[in-house]
Amino acid sequence: MFISALRNPLSIVILISGVLSLPGCASFGSKPPETPAVTIQKPKIGLALGGGAARGFAHIGVIKMLESHGIYPDYVVGTSAGAVVGSLYAAGYDAYAMQKIAQQLDEKIFADWTLGGRGLLKGEALQEFINQHLNKRPIERLNRPFATVATDLNSGERIVFRTGDTGMAVRASAAVPGVFQPAQFRGHSYVDGGLSSPVPVQAARDMGADIVIAVDISSKPEGQPIDSMTAIMWQTTTIMGGAIAANELKGADVVIRPKLPYVKSWDFTARNDAMLEGERAAQAALPAIKQKLPH
Repeated sequence: MFISALRNPLSIVILISGVLSLPGCASFGSKPPETPAVTIQKPKIGLALGGGAARGFAHIGVIKMLESHGIYPDYVVGTSAGAVVGSLYAAGYDAYAMQKIAQQLDEKIFADWTLGGRGLLKGEALQEFINQHLNKRPIERLNRPFATVATDLNSGERIVFRTGDTGMAVRASAAVPGVFQPAQFRGHSYVDGGLSSPVPVQAARDMGADIVIAVDISSKPEGQPIDSMTAIMWQTTTIMGGAIAANELKGADVVIRPKLPYVKSWDFTARNDAMLEGERAAQAALPAIKQKLPH
């Protein structure tokens, strides 16, 4: 009977349909359900570059070491000297290109003296230097997200610039009271960001950084010269920013501290030593940094 049924095409169709309907055979010929792919979100890295005048050359050494180990920040924030280096880095200059620029720098480039009573230097030369190297690109058009911190002279508030004239924002961030004239724009007077945020860790967090690598190049007050009005002004800023920096650095995941006690505030001749110390300090911090990164 079974053989005769197979001779009937209609019986064959009915037989196959019955087999497919049996328990355990419903998935015959179909793919098993796919497991949804788990996407691992890569943490965003923020690089917070602190202020410290000529000691800022150390930032270049830090960046050089980080790049050599494939560590590239998603956000860059700088205060004062950190704003100078940070703006160049955010604009696309790598550590080697910045090192070349540093070798050609002379303090006379920024010495636009003024007879005005609000500062010894105008700060216009610094503004022009930055804009020239950035092809006058505003902050929002740089290669990677960048911000710089200044202090509102009237209110004392920390002000974070994330858009607008890059050179002007850097000038405002580096305007040490008494040394540089306050930067005037947007209807306000701005001075050194080191007065309100010496190492801009919080600004990096606010931009979206999950991991913040902070570079503290401030020196202890001891050992710094106080033999001129300019030196006293630099020293005063260092003292005022010390307590603020210590508090803000608590929010960083890793703090890199180049050893620069011998580098004076306006000593451009020590640039090579500062860059080398930056490399050494960053190398020492690499295990801590890699521990924070996903494996």
